[in-house]
Parts: sequence; C-alpha cells; structure tokens
Amino acid sequence: MSAAELQRRTGYCGALRAGDVGRRVVLQGWVHRRRDLGALLFVDLRDREGVCQIVFNQERDAGLHARAAELRSEYVVAVGGEVVRRDAATVNPALATGEVEVVATALEVLNTARTPPFPLTEEAADTVSEEARLKYRYLDLRHPGMQANLRLRHKVVNAIRNAFDAQGFLEVETPFLTRSTPEGARDYLVPSRVYLGSFYALPQSPQLFKQLLMIGGADRYFQIVRCFRDEDLRADRQPEFTQIDVEMSFPDQDTLFGIIEGVLRDACAAAGREIALPFPRMSWDEAMAKYGSDKPDLRLPPMTEVGGLLPAAAREQLKLAEGMPLLLIRIPNVGELSRRERDELRPLAEGRPVRLFEDFARVARNFPGPAAAMRQASGAEEGDLLALVGAAAGIGAVAETGAGEAAASPAEARAAVRAVQTHAGALRLALGQRFAERHGRFGAGALRFLWVTEFPMFEWDETERRWAASHHPFTSPREEDVAGLERDPGAVKARAYDVVLNGIELGSGSVRIHRAEVQAKIFELLGMGPEEAKARFGFFLEALQYGTPPHGGIALGLDRLVMLLAGASSIREVIAFPKTARAVDLMVDAPTPVAAAQLKELGLRVPGM
Repeated sequence: MSAAELQRRTGYCGALRAGDVGRRVVLQGWVHRRRDLGALLFVDLRDREGVCQIVFNQERDAGLHARAAELRSEYVVAVGGEVVRRDAATVNPALATGEVEVVATALEVLNTARTPPFPLTEEAADTVSEEARLKYRYLDLRHPGMQANLRLRHKVVNAIRNAFDAQGFLEVETPFLTRSTPEGARDYLVPSRVYLGSFYALPQSPQLFKQLLMIGGADRYFQIVRCFRDEDLRADRQPEFTQIDVEMSFPDQDTLFGIIEGVLRDACAAAGREIALPFPRMSWDEAMAKYGSDKPDLRLPPMTEVGGLLPAAAREQLKLAEGMPLLLIRIPNVGELSRRERDELRPLAEGRPVRLFEDFARVARNFPGPAAAMRQASGAEEGDLLALVGAAAGIGAVAETGAGEAAASPAEARAAVRAVQTHAGALRLALGQRFAERHGRFGAGALRFLWVTEFPMFEWDETERRWAASHHPFTSPREEDVAGLERDPGAVKARAYDVVLNGIELGSGSVRIHRAEVQAKIFELLGMGPEEAKARFGFFLEALQYGTPPHGGIALGLDRLVMLLAGASSIREVIAFPKTARAVDLMVDAPTPVAAAQLKELGLRVPGM
C-alpha cells in the first residue's frame, strides 16, 4: 500500500463491525495501547468513534513488525490492512469492534507524542485531578467519555434546531457587543478604542433583543446562544454558558408549554431517552409547601403538612413555634437506621432556624395518636424513613421576622413561612441523598420534568431595602394582581414559569410586559426613577409604544440539559473548554494582564501598572 493510499482514510476505527470482514481499510488515529507478545504485536488504535485492534505479525512482515514495535502511547499513525474475524476465544464483548481486528499490511507514523501527563484510558479517568484535566484539556478530550459527551451535545443541539424549525421558529443571531444594562450578575465590559471612556457589554442574555424581534414582527424566534455573566464564584457555574433562547408573539401558555415539551422530548430522544408528555404543573406556592423549593425534585415524595394533627400542648412540649408549618419528610425504602446513623442526622439541622426530629419513633411513643395520623396522611409504608421538621420556638428567622401573631407585616409573615419551608426542603434533599444508595440512588435514571408557575413578582432585597424582580423586570404581572402592585407588591404573582428537571432549574421564562406604561410602573416599583429608566432602557420603552404585540418566551440551559442526559456530575463535563469554579482557564492561562500599550490605546489605567 502506497504512502498516498495511507493518506486516504476509509472510515473510523470505532465503526468496524463483523459485516466489514474481508474489507481492505485505511485507518488513522492515536495509539491507545500496545501489547507485545513476541511474534505478534497488538495495537489498539483510537479515533473519535472508538477503538479497533490492529495486529502486526512478525512472520508475515518482519520489517513492518519492527516499525510497529517503536510505537508509543498517543503516536498518530495511519494503518492499512484487512478486516478479519477474531477467534471465538479472543472476542472482546466490551468493545463495539470486539468481533473483528485489522491485520496490518502498511504503517506510517504521522506524528510522535510526548508521554501524556496522565493516562488517557477510561479506567484512569476518575483518578486524574480536575485541575490536571482542565490544564491539559486538549488531552482530556481524547477520553472516550468526553468524546461521547461531545457527540451527545451535538445530537441534542441538532434535534433542538430541527424541532424549532418544524414549529415555524426562525433562528436569529443577536449582538454580542451591546450596552450595559446590569440585572442580577455583573456585566463583562469591553472597552471601545474608537470611543474612549465608553464600553460595550457582553450580553447576560438576549432578553431585550428577542423582545425587540417580536416588536419587529419575527413572531417566533429561537437561538442557541452564548451568554456571559460575571457572577460571584459558585461550584458549578460558568462565566460563559450556552442557552436555548426562545420567544413568540401572541403567546398562549398551553401552546408555549406544548412547544417546549416537544422540543425537550426530541432532545431526550436524541440521547436515547423517552419522556412522558405533558409535564405536570405546580404553582410556586404548592412547590414551596410540598417541597420547600421552587425547583422540586419529584424523585422523592413531597413533604406533608401535619401541623393540624399536633395538639398545641404537644407543639409546646416539642418547642415548636405556633402558627408555623410543621412538615413530615418521607424517604422510601430506607429500612431501620442504626443509632450511629441517627446520630449522624442530627447535625443536618445545625445552624437552621428549625427543629429536626429525625427519630419519628420517639415522637410516636410520646404522641401515638397524632403520629399515627401523620403516617397515614403521608402515605408512609414499612421501611420508610420519617422525619419531622418545624420552626423552632423563638429562634432564627421566626423571631427575627416576628412570625405568627407578632408578625409586623404580611410580607414578613410570608418570609417566615418561606424560611421554614426552604430549610425543611433542604433537609428533605439531604436525607434523600444520604440514603440514596440504599434504594439505588432515588429515581436513578428517571427524568422527572415539571412546570412551576405563578412565581412571586417581587422579592424584598434586605440589603438594598427595596423590591427586586424575582425573574427580571420585563415579566408581566397577572392581570388580576395589577391592582395590588401599590398595596402589597410581595403578594403579586407573575406570569412567570420555570421548567425543572430532577431538582435542577432547566429553564426560566415568562409572558412579558408589552405596554409601555406598565413597564414604566414596574421600573418605578423597583426603585428606578424616570430619568434612570430612560437612561438605561429608553430605547426599549420607546419601542414598546409602536404597537408591541403580547409576547413571551423562555431560556433553557443547554449545558445543564446535556449534563443531565449524559449522567454527568458537572456541566464542565459537557463543555469542551470550560473555566474552573474560580472562572480561570488553566489551559490558556486566562485571565491575564495585558501590555501597557494596549491599555493606553484604550484609554485605560490599571492601578500598579
């Protein structure tokens, strides 16, 4: 086989099957493993699609065998040869190509390689630190698991595009260089060389542009778009991320939900997963009451409110606050806990303004009647772990907000109840995760989607001493709540919704404000005066005055979706070149200082330079 023929690859290593027996092939890839058995030399050749075994036979071609003996891990080679069936005793069922091998007749080393800083086998992947993996990401990407994640991401994105196209959506690109309108996280700023002292901002989302597209008559828009947020550091957040951005005019909530459910069904199908439609729906109030979270994980049973089943005297004996939620947590199929395990549960409530009664049997001994009623109300079965959570009398958030009869305002009372629900919800998840292995990681493999609707329109910002938008300031209030905007903003519900998957917020959306006067009123409630609103959003307020149709949409996190479909533990596993949790790129060493000449050209000065 000539050198020219070795340059023309006939297919992928990982694609060979029993049906290819007898074919002459040219394969190109990396040396994955090499096993020298004397007269026979075996090389596992790897490419994007997988691994195939190559055989070099000394008796057949001593010179070729000698050249193959010089191969080392990660050399890049081209191999020509014939596909043959393996002997029955040597078939490798762990490999997709395990029924065949290639008997080599030609070899060319296309490039040598230094010894990698860590093994590139799947077995060794879990032993390598994430810091090393990210520093040498170009090598880490060669792992079969990472290759599979990239292929999965491609298939999901392709399915999403096709699904939106079938529903009449147009993919429109929006600007990366725009004006700074910070909401929530800080903007990444880009200095202008032409207009010294002025800055562009990288978009946190295309929110205003997609609304302007609806004003412009696009009717149905989507975009798979990069977004940028200079957020405080969190373990699984990225300063740049990808979202599936969607907007439509004249939205009917049922229609919008149906479209998004269909898109997610097709995305899951691309990953080989089937999901049931339609998704269940739950109001924000119900989610908080039953799950203590606005992103409930449905793989665990809901909590049960049992306060009405416990007499006042019993509540006093248990040192529980009056008029506050009392929630029973149920974790199925845990079985009887040892004393040591119960001792390990008690610290879970430390630092929280709640009391955790992890030994429900003790409660039952002291209050058998109420305990039996609680068990029945929760649907508990033999072997279920039960834990009771209630507000501690006179401590924590309850005392600070003056909950119950002493509550200073409806807003403070709502906040106190919410605090108990939230802490109970966190304990529910902690208990579920701690005992997950006992029943196969609760709901392992299940994809439990949920719509959460009717979010509060506003949240009170204690630091700023003002109302803040729960979603964003372009979300429309419910029509029936508009009259209450002045009287009790905290009670106003928004036409907002989230789609949740296995306890993770997958996407957030809303019906938008399409009337200029309502938008101005919301800005005012958020503490933004007319001049500030004009300076920051004047172009948008003006656009709303030119016949804006009702519109709404959603933004879905692509990284999170692929992470969940891949069964990965971090979004960094499904992003080709991610940053660390400290927003650092270890591979290219970014961010990094720039030359003084560059700063001077931009009219910037950095202290100390």
